[in-house]
Amino acid sequence: MSVDAVLSRIDEIRTRIDALRSEVAGGTTTTTTGSSGAASSTAFADALSSAADDPLSASTSATSAATAAPATSVDAGKGTLATGSGATGADVVADAKKYLGVPYVFGGTTRSGMDCSGLVQTVFKDLGVTMPRVVPDQADMGVPVGSLADAKPGDLIVPKGEQHIVIYLGDGKVLHAPRPGKDVRIVDNWYKDSDIATIRRIVPSEASATPAVSAGGAASSATDLQTAALLSMMRGGAA
Repeated sequence: MSVDAVLSRIDEIRTRIDALRSEVAGGTTTTTTGSSGAASSTAFADALSSAADDPLSASTSATSAATAAPATSVDAGKGTLATGSGATGADVVADAKKYLGVPYVFGGTTRSGMDCSGLVQTVFKDLGVTMPRVVPDQADMGVPVGSLADAKPGDLIVPKGEQHIVIYLGDGKVLHAPRPGKDVRIVDNWYKDSDIATIRRIVPSEASATPAVSAGGAASSATDLQTAALLSMMRGGAA
């Protein structure tokens, strides 16, 4: 519904409210029931008049509740994606590249030095996702990916024996902290499916698309609901 249509509907509501008030003011009520009904009708007309002046106010709370994002975890967990931070696989790749050139240091988790699992933990920490510290625990996180053919950028590849972990970048490339004497680097993936214990997806590979609700759409919905309520109550009062 366009803005002009909304304004036209509001004018229609006001006209009907004025007519209702005139009927209540001009009518003669002789019974308690009739007086109570007239007072109720007047109060209802006043309330709807206020709503017509501000068509969005009546639906603000409902709209907020409907559009609020559900509470989701930012902690990595077994069998679930950590969606709470809003991070995606592309974010994992971008953040991991910040550590290129950092020297390998066993047990390290900083730019001064880090090992393979320290790199993984630090990257996800940067994105607001809590990950365990060592490879065997990291290998249990997220959801499993069936094969290299199904892997997406940001997934984690853990070889059999769970002594190492690398970040898949896509296009046959991985990023990892190899071993003492080396630094964090990008190399061709040398693992085959037969070499791999598990591939894990910790965060969604892509951002979820949530349709936006425009102010015009909210106004239209609010006005339609108010009009329906008004017509229903007026018909009831007339009966």
